[in-house]
Amino acid sequence: MMARMAHRGTKIVIHLQMGAKTYPDADSYNTVAEIVGSKFPEQIVLISGHLDSWDVGQGAMDDGGGAFISWEALSLIKDLGLRPKRTLRMVLWTGEEQGGVGAEQYYQLHKVNISNFDLVMESDIGTFAPLGLQFTGIGKAQAIMKQVMMLLQPINATGLSEHGEGTDIDFWMQGGVPGASLHDDASKYFWFHHTEADTMSVQDPVQMNLCSAVWAVVSYVVADLEEMLPR
Repeated sequence: MMARMAHRGTKIVIHLQMGAKTYPDADSYNTVAEIVGSKFPEQIVLISGHLDSWDVGQGAMDDGGGAFISWEALSLIKDLGLRPKRTLRMVLWTGEEQGGVGAEQYYQLHKVNISNFDLVMESDIGTFAPLGLQFTGIGKAQAIMKQVMMLLQPINATGLSEHGEGTDIDFWMQGGVPGASLHDDASKYFWFHHTEADTMSVQDPVQMNLCSAVWAVVSYVVADLEEMLPR
């Protein structure tokens, strides 16, 4: 509407009232759970989402969904009695909305072992119908991941596009660790992002289950390969 008014030459005056406040820093914590690897326990495949949310709405989509599918993936693998060769670690980040402070602290504490991090994954663009993954890695790693994604043909989520992304895993990808983010049908994501509309009514249980399946299959298979992903 405003664009049409401006196009007609109407002068637009906007009154913006901000209610945001900045409070002192407070202690907060990342949440970590893992299934220890059976053969290479020191090597890690990491799946993640962030626990904190914007100060309006419930944060169900951003990023309750990402946190949920990361937890659910680990739970599914445990319930099935599976134990991959590498450690499968779930991290639910704190302080993502404040600039990824929880993830940065985790990186600073663990970067000394960066060579043992096989793949880092983050879901932070909603948990709508999954299409596959976005992936950052060299060509040889991409070729392996394409084969892994073919296992998801039954749910039509085999896509592997470039540029894995995520505030909380950027530190690792910049250090050369292969990284992946959930690629879903996020066409409606910014309808709800950082608004009062980000409530549980946004979430579709069937779509979330499918996203959990993508997260569980990819993380388990990569963690159970004989070799780490090339980098």
